[in-house]
Amino acid sequence: MRALKVSFYAYPLINALHIMAIGVVFAAVVMMDLRILGVVRSVARAPFLHLMREAIAVALPMAIATGLLLFSVRAQQYATNSAFQLKLMLLVLAGLNLAAFRRMMVEPASDERDYSGSAKAMAAVSLALWTGIVLAGRFIGFI
Repeated sequence: MRALKVSFYAYPLINALHIMAIGVVFAAVVMMDLRILGVVRSVARAPFLHLMREAIAVALPMAIATGLLLFSVRAQQYATNSAFQLKLMLLVLAGLNLAAFRRMMVEPASDERDYSGSAKAMAAVSLALWTGIVLAGRFIGFI
């Protein structure tokens, strides 16, 4: 944590890694949600969703680790920052939405069959939540 405060390079590099990791997670979530909604149909569903899940599995731990490092620099300020609090709340809701999706939904048997209406609704909620997470994250430094 001290290196993040005193080094000219450490904080910007960790911040850049955090943004890249969030970008990968966000892009993969958006692509998965669009595939579930039926917008993206040009690739086979199962391998596509598997690839997106793998991207998230690699990037999400990096986003969490770098986020915790960035948080540690100004923990008291961030803890009371309304944009940070909103981001955390949206992350919890996105996690609950994902857990509900995984518990309730069964993938259609083939690429030609669509997901159910409730699965599509959960994908739309996911898109809104992750967009909110990114926006709230960008406002943390400005509030």
